[in-house]
Amino acid sequence: MINLFRPKLIDTLKNYTLGQFYKDVVAGVIVGIVALPLAIAFAIASGVSPEKGIFTAIIAGLVISALGGSRVQIGGPTGAFIVIVYGIVQQFGVGGLVIATFMAGILLIIMGVAKLGNTIKYIPYPLVIGFTTGIAVIIFSSEIKDFLGLKMGSVPADFISKWRDYGQHLSSVNLYALFIGVFTLLVVLLWPKVTHKIPGSLIAIVISTFLVWFFHLPVETIGSRFGAIPSSLPRPVIPGVSVATIQQLIRPAFTIALLGSIESLLSAVVADGMTGGTHRSNTELIAQGLANICSSIFGGIPATGAIARTATNVKNGGRTPIAGIIHAVTLLLIMLFVGKWAALIPMATLAGILIVVAWNMSELGNFIAVFKGSKSDAAVLLTTFGLTVLVDLTVAIEIGMILAAFLFMRKMMQTSSVQQAVFSADQLTDLELNPEVIPAGVDVFEINGPLFFGAAYKFKDAMKVLEKPARVLIIRMRNVPVIDATGIRVLRDVHQEIKKKGTKLILSEVNSEQVMAELKRARLLFQIGKGNTGDTFEKALKRANDILSKAVIYQMHK
Repeated sequence: MINLFRPKLIDTLKNYTLGQFYKDVVAGVIVGIVALPLAIAFAIASGVSPEKGIFTAIIAGLVISALGGSRVQIGGPTGAFIVIVYGIVQQFGVGGLVIATFMAGILLIIMGVAKLGNTIKYIPYPLVIGFTTGIAVIIFSSEIKDFLGLKMGSVPADFISKWRDYGQHLSSVNLYALFIGVFTLLVVLLWPKVTHKIPGSLIAIVISTFLVWFFHLPVETIGSRFGAIPSSLPRPVIPGVSVATIQQLIRPAFTIALLGSIESLLSAVVADGMTGGTHRSNTELIAQGLANICSSIFGGIPATGAIARTATNVKNGGRTPIAGIIHAVTLLLIMLFVGKWAALIPMATLAGILIVVAWNMSELGNFIAVFKGSKSDAAVLLTTFGLTVLVDLTVAIEIGMILAAFLFMRKMMQTSSVQQAVFSADQLTDLELNPEVIPAGVDVFEINGPLFFGAAYKFKDAMKVLEKPARVLIIRMRNVPVIDATGIRVLRDVHQEIKKKGTKLILSEVNSEQVMAELKRARLLFQIGKGNTGDTFEKALKRANDILSKAVIYQMHK
């Protein structure tokens, strides 16, 4: 268990210096300031009150840094969760979201204990790009109301209905809100050319909030929509979970867990590339699970590793989990002493910030690159993207994974082949054999590629060409890396069929350890007979000659 769960904080404190502590404090304070507007914006976009985003950033950020498997990971609410969280809130309410987050935390812990940390990275890249770009489109679409200051009711969850309603209320555009939104966009995009030390989003919030307050601009603010923001953490409450609730929320909880694991481990890999370190993936998953459990207990929303905030941490000198802990403490202090002023932030400002977040998430260049690649990758990409935007993120991931698996199996089937081997004199010379060594009573077939349920039918079809099998059938398996139950069943059927006709089966060059282990486990080698499995083709031919010789002697005595 020590090897499975060992937080990086333990290792980093061994040789910790005062100089590194100073760098971690500076980085933590900067990241905490960066995280504040994002936490508020992500919460509002997810359909919950703004303080829930702050609670999540404080509680989950503290747990992820203190117990995580990465030195520099910064955790909290992220844009990737907006779609799934909004859908859960619309269908099950905030109470359902709390339970789903709690369940997702348990699932993440199970994934870490099951050592699935290294497996998550094998999720198809087109699938990840597809739902990430789809999420970006949805985030952008959800912010149009506040960006334009439209006078309309709640924004529909359905993508098409959302834009239809926007069109119907386009005449109610608030020019003041539009000005604040455009101003925010320009500041966030252009401020990095001035400095990277202070985030552009913070500058945009400070200036736009002052303008709205000083000139009494008629735009909606956080306070006018949600009221005052609490200046303290809520009391922890463990959510009640029943069997019926689990049945209702298991799918969205699984989606939260899967999305959280993908984003957190991807963020950890990016951080490793920036620092030259190595994260512990299973420890990270367990920490992410604990963070989401704690977040739900305090009424928060799902959390994961945040790539942009983690990168900001690294760029500002953070090199240990202390920086992440300082980031959480900074957010706590801001909430305690400055939180009441957050109610003055214009909604159009938050919309502008989230539109920039959506653009950064879209990865348009990567989307186009995958789209121009193979047809199978493009199919997974477009299917996942379309389902994310038009249907549901949970459905998109499920269908995308199934489609990717089927297309992969199709590729494997295309690479697999079974053919009757025809040897030239040169090939036989290489084997230090003569043409006459392979008598007419021996047939040789070769299987290339994995012999699994998708390709096994090829082997059966190839065997049908043997109208009258020879005395000995040699199957060369030197290029068979894996075999499954269907492949073993086909081999067994072939053996039983040719055995009735008096033909002996020899398996040659079973070089794969996996294939050999499966054949032994299925007792197929025992059924074929001792000595009828050769590790080289020469031995298989020698065994065939011995069988033919014994058959001749038997006929003579008979």
